[in-house]
Amino acid sequence: MAEETKAPAASSGGESRPERSERPERSGPPRGPRPGGGPGGPREGGRKYFRRKKVCKFCVEKIEAVNYKDVRLLAQFVAESGKITPRRLTGVCTPHQRRLSRAIKQARNIALLPFAGRAQ
Repeated sequence: MAEETKAPAASSGGESRPERSERPERSGPPRGPRPGGGPGGPREGGRKYFRRKKVCKFCVEKIEAVNYKDVRLLAQFVAESGKITPRRLTGVCTPHQRRLSRAIKQARNIALLPFAGRAQ
């Protein structure tokens, strides 16, 4: 086959972009199915697991009012750093999470819970 030469396209004063075949290849790992599976099912060759849906502790135990004086209960929802643990990690429903965060803040204000964890 004979070598083909292409004339550069006329551009309006700027640098022309390289053609698609001249662009560098992507670096990094090859793209494939994501770990954990997707809509198509679990990944091939991986271990199959079932993640249970988290249920609200307050709904299960039928606790309506979250008391700011119940430090043992509130401490379960505060991380070691002193932050309030988010809903997606604890599994608490939205209304109870709001009451819980309000109770934690009240307990902090009257020094039943620390604002911050231990310094590292």
